[in-house]
Amino acid sequence: MSFPLLTATAALPAIGAIATAAVPAAQRTVAKWVALLFSLSTLVLAGIVFARFEPGGDRYQLTESRAWIADFGVRYELGVDGIGVALLGLTALLIPFVIVAGWHDADPLETKSSRWRPTQGFFALILMVEAMVILSFLATDVFLFYILFEAMLIPMYFLIGGFGDRAHGGSDENAAKQRSYAAVKFLLYNLAGGLIMLAAVIGLYVVAGSFSLTEIAAARANGDLAMATSTERWLFLGFFLAFAIKAPLWPLHTWLPNAMGEATAPVAVLITAIVDKVGTFAMLRFCLGLFPEASKWATPVVIALALVSIVYGALLAVGQRDIKRLIAYASISHFGFIILGIFAMTSQGQSGATLYMVNHGISTAALLLVAGFLITRRGSRLIADYGGVQKVAPVLAGTFLIGGLATLSLPGLAPFVSEFLVLVGTFSAYPVAGIIATTGIVLAALYVLVLYQRTMTGPVNESVRTMPDLKARELAVAVPLIALLLFLGVFPKPLTEVVNPAVQHTMSDVQKKDPQPEVEAAK
Repeated sequence: MSFPLLTATAALPAIGAIATAAVPAAQRTVAKWVALLFSLSTLVLAGIVFARFEPGGDRYQLTESRAWIADFGVRYELGVDGIGVALLGLTALLIPFVIVAGWHDADPLETKSSRWRPTQGFFALILMVEAMVILSFLATDVFLFYILFEAMLIPMYFLIGGFGDRAHGGSDENAAKQRSYAAVKFLLYNLAGGLIMLAAVIGLYVVAGSFSLTEIAAARANGDLAMATSTERWLFLGFFLAFAIKAPLWPLHTWLPNAMGEATAPVAVLITAIVDKVGTFAMLRFCLGLFPEASKWATPVVIALALVSIVYGALLAVGQRDIKRLIAYASISHFGFIILGIFAMTSQGQSGATLYMVNHGISTAALLLVAGFLITRRGSRLIADYGGVQKVAPVLAGTFLIGGLATLSLPGLAPFVSEFLVLVGTFSAYPVAGIIATTGIVLAALYVLVLYQRTMTGPVNESVRTMPDLKARELAVAVPLIALLLFLGVFPKPLTEVVNPAVQHTMSDVQKKDPQPEVEAAK
């Protein structure tokens, strides 16, 4: 029996969560190092998975299959494709940065009115989320994926509600109420989508007789899967609604600004750069893979919603006064680009969408974590409380600028490649949608540059005059992320050669081919 590499990669952070939680309460520093050690070990295993993955090989590789709930046809089945391995790498890469950036976020506060903040629990919950997200990218059994899709909400609920942003600007009591509201809203939105998805999962089993993606695909290829058109469309809607909430897609997005605003910066990165990617990943693997006809049927509406997300998110980002909520609305706009690329159903669009998931994760992590360092120093999330920071903390301002430029997809930085591919793929199939989507680029330049101008340039605000620059621990977070943005911006091949074959499998599922350019014959 071969070594279960995929199981080990997902199990290691779960074991790390238990080990971190078991550290004695007085040994907070030990708990932090235990969590960091397990996250780095997970990154090593993820690197081995990436190295062993063969882009030109089978669709699902390093597969594992064990009986689980035999009476209901549920199996513990894992397998990784090109899209899954890219997002596995993103998750394993970002978690160590999240831990280092949040090194002091759960330390006890000195004020008696503040609630107890268990440090061990904070880092244990982060590792538990990592384990569930990784396993969701590997699951090829629909029921197993559903369990993980729902279970990851529990640790996220406690991370948002129990370990909120200290720079709230109000009383401790008001801050606790805002955190509680954001956490409950996050949980209720996602649970509602999950319950609808559960009904669709059961319906899929009734129709297909299996939860296994490989078995369902084989039955469809052999003509043994008879699914009425109306049935397929209803099942598609059940899955898509849950994924659209997680993504988040307008108008199901309203939980995100609250959750990101009230969470600490590292937890906000966990939300938008990692957990939300499960929704867009699932659209590719499950919506398009299981319900190809329904996916094509729903394409016009989904593209329209994606365009609204792009423009609406960008417009609201322009008008924000809160730094973290601005980044949250910018992420809604970016997720619109990802979903647009998926449902354009061209190879360029879907490759760009997958790259966008990875590159958005890195760029958002860079910008949001540096913004978190800034907010921690000043104790405020309001843009108006800053000004002239670049004169007193030039390294902080410089890293903040690069993170912002990556967010607006400046050529030479990683997000540009993915956004360009999404627009090319969209233009070739839906020219009008491509034109509308480009407005998001213009608005992104506006909200990023205005944010930088108001916080970093101009006269030095008295409240930031003594602000220290980035320290060694903070540089250890910002510099590698910026280096990665530069590397993937000029050399995206390591990702494209892994992603492109998986995209071709998805295109085959929906029986779509890239539109051919019309060339007039020479006279």
